[in-house]
Amino acid sequence: MRLLWQRAVRLQKLMPQTHLAPHTHARRLLATTSASARGGGQEEKENPKWSSPGSKAEIFLYGAFWAGGLGLGYVWLTRRYSSTPDEEVKPDDEAVARLWHITPRKDLPTYKTEQVEQHNAPDKGIWVTYGLGVYDVTEFAENHPGGDKIMMAAGSAIDPFWAIYQQHNTLEVLELLESFRIGNLEGLTVPNAEEELGSPWAQEPERHALLKPASKRPFNAEPPIGLLAEKFYTPNEMFYVRNHLPVPVLVPEEYELEIDTSGGEQGGPLLTLTLAQIKALPRHTVTAAIMCGGNRRSEMTDIKAVKGLSWGAGAVGNAKWSGARLCDVLREQGVQPNESMHVIFEGADLDPTSHPYGASIPLSKALDPRGDVLLAYEMNDEPLTRDHGYPIRVIVPGVVGARNVKWLTRIMVADHESDSHWQQNDYKGFSPSTDWDTVDFSKAEAIQAMPVTSAICTPLPGERVKVDPQGGYITVRGYAWSGGGRKILRVDLTGDEGKTWHVAELEQEDSPDGRHYGWSLWTARLPIPEEQQQRRKAGGSGELEIWAKAVDSAYNVQPEKFEHIWNLRGVLANAYHKVKVKLA
Repeated sequence: MRLLWQRAVRLQKLMPQTHLAPHTHARRLLATTSASARGGGQEEKENPKWSSPGSKAEIFLYGAFWAGGLGLGYVWLTRRYSSTPDEEVKPDDEAVARLWHITPRKDLPTYKTEQVEQHNAPDKGIWVTYGLGVYDVTEFAENHPGGDKIMMAAGSAIDPFWAIYQQHNTLEVLELLESFRIGNLEGLTVPNAEEELGSPWAQEPERHALLKPASKRPFNAEPPIGLLAEKFYTPNEMFYVRNHLPVPVLVPEEYELEIDTSGGEQGGPLLTLTLAQIKALPRHTVTAAIMCGGNRRSEMTDIKAVKGLSWGAGAVGNAKWSGARLCDVLREQGVQPNESMHVIFEGADLDPTSHPYGASIPLSKALDPRGDVLLAYEMNDEPLTRDHGYPIRVIVPGVVGARNVKWLTRIMVADHESDSHWQQNDYKGFSPSTDWDTVDFSKAEAIQAMPVTSAICTPLPGERVKVDPQGGYITVRGYAWSGGGRKILRVDLTGDEGKTWHVAELEQEDSPDGRHYGWSLWTARLPIPEEQQQRRKAGGSGELEIWAKAVDSAYNVQPEKFEHIWNLRGVLANAYHKVKVKLA
């Protein structure tokens, strides 16, 4: 509670003392809105990088989220339904209102974060949290202009948005929000310092408030899908995070990378490099997308349950990586090409038995100058952050994220793959008919290059989309990527279940095929099917399901249905991406 109180005081000092209208407006509005169904986020911290005055991120969040957010919708509706003249609001009333969200309501039930996270779509109900409060804004979001933008916070906290757009912290908006309160959020307490001191999680880094966790310990999170296609290079703080173990604390002055090129022979060459020595090597830069093997797993789970984190389509990011080429280091040590050899990577992150996270790639990939494998120390021209492998991680372009080992401490050339759990008993694909009674991980190949995929970033599922009155189309944006350096040739979209297809415009680097490791962003103007057009002309509305599929330079294309590629680990989830929207 003390932490929440300090935060409330800090926010209060920043809030402008503007008054929009009296609290009687909220009561009038509530009389026009029926109570939404009740059922059963987590608190997030501010990040100054994304809230710096005048930043592009701030402008986007202002426009995309809050231009149609609670405040604007409330003003629109209250002025429409209320004829009461404005009154002066007492400062004491506002001071009390600003404490509502940090005060437990004894008359309401308590919900866990996991329960709130389930209410993240119109058909499930739209819940948000603010401080200790849990709020059901389903009906409100559906009945004010721009309400669909609240989906960016659906199932999680609005705190980071309100920290940026602070004029929403006025009496009438706070009073309106409190009227939607359905409960209290469990577990928002200050951790016991003594209990945390000896914990392996005690020194976890701070994360951006907009990252949506799939798990907290270890921390795994993705950005809101609606933000993902806004920038060709994913901002470092918004890049998805995939950790398997606690984040280690490494001191750059003490950092050493051990490189064993003996191939298992006794007395073979052993090299130790400091961070300064790695940075003194020729510097190379490559644009590469990194994608978790479980990206879009939640869509596969809709078909049949799988084991793994419930990732959406945001477990991917695109960045410029800079560092020393691994092929240069290995060749300097006399390593020769050998198709039967492997390169094993180990990180500084340790499990409870002190075994490190490990993975391996074929030696042929590591030695290939066109493979662009890096000992990376920079990400988008900035030093790596702790969550992304500071001070050194290996970047293996075109390969599943699990092989891009972070906090790299050891490299070995060997005649076998890594014997780590994540190489031998995870990140492998299976037949849809294989179950946990029949699976044999030893007989399946470890995932290396990822298959072609794409995803729709905007509009969001359930969003109300305006149709261009002149052209009769809606605008759709997203990303596409294929592993192995294969270039994206085309992204096709349909709004009539494949009867007609429309080709998107691509934004991509001019890299040669085979080294096209970055993703492609795409934009399409999707015509509304004639049947929908006639319905709209008659004054109706309706749903439209958008399908997207990508084609790469080998003319690989995404499969249509998840039923055909389902596997018990939920990896390689690359079927058509399908999003249902409402036509405004």
